[in-house]
Amino acid sequence: MRYFEDFVAGAVNEYGALPVSQDDILAFARRFDAQDFHIDPEKAKSSFVGSLIGSGWHSCALLMRLVAEGFLLDATSMGSPGIEEVKWLRPVKPGDVLTLRWTAVETKESRSRPEMGLVKFRLELINQRGEPVVEQNNWIMFGRRGSGFETPRGDWLRHSVSYEPPQAIVRVEPPSRPTAPPGFFDELVIGENYELGSLLFTPEEIVAFARSFDPQPFHMDEEAARRSSFGALCASGWHTAAGWMASMVSHRRRQEAMLAPSVAPRLGPSPGFNNLRWLKPVYAGDRITYHSTVADKRASLSRPEWGLFFHHNTGVNQNGETVFSFDGCVFIERKPG
Repeated sequence: MRYFEDFVAGAVNEYGALPVSQDDILAFARRFDAQDFHIDPEKAKSSFVGSLIGSGWHSCALLMRLVAEGFLLDATSMGSPGIEEVKWLRPVKPGDVLTLRWTAVETKESRSRPEMGLVKFRLELINQRGEPVVEQNNWIMFGRRGSGFETPRGDWLRHSVSYEPPQAIVRVEPPSRPTAPPGFFDELVIGENYELGSLLFTPEEIVAFARSFDPQPFHMDEEAARRSSFGALCASGWHTAAGWMASMVSHRRRQEAMLAPSVAPRLGPSPGFNNLRWLKPVYAGDRITYHSTVADKRASLSRPEWGLFFHHNTGVNQNGETVFSFDGCVFIERKPG
């Protein structure tokens, strides 16, 4: 069992060899990120990258699974307040084999909660060619030795990493107000806000996601969750983030339908995000409504037919409390001519 005191700044470790199949990529993307370059090998050939690739959120979820296996489930983990930065450096493709490299960058004692400390990690996914595909920087909270905090024991890793959605899948509920039609990069208005839709987090979906990607006791077992600092079964932070992506894709599909039979401007991949905050737990039964605001935009120097737009995103629960936020960016097609 690792306590806060067992993490030493500067220590570097590697763990695992996780193969990623085309079926794995398709299963995750169909639920959370159903863009053509994630779900259709033929259409992906004409995309920004030119081939089928895994969702960036899928990569983060796979990294979380390796973190759980590598050290988190044998430690006094108390969760994470958020992610400072994620860089999607290279796409994950079918057949890739991923390894976790984790570095303890910094440690600090908690001033407000003496029973815990925080460790800042640099977490990297490395493919079979030794190339980093994801780099993530964030703090994780751990119980201190002698504090009385213990992690519930259980066979939390008995389930496969392959995502198996529950039989009854909750669909994204669209917003009540009409969706604006999609615009090219040149037509985006800084400050414009969109309500993307809402998603109900059922116990079945929370547990299904956690079994595959974040098998910590408070995401998988109601009794263990009651004994944890969360007090009840709650969703993985990556499940909350993936719910944002599902709502964004649903919003995008409604926009495209408004233009049919005309073709909407294409979206490309995202290079990453920063300032992700899990502000409050998302409990079973919560309905989260997601929003996105155009924060800035910049022409691409390397790909003149594309631009980058920056967006600030939030998730709000049924009580009006913001539970989730992050700042992202994505490539979008420029207007021809």
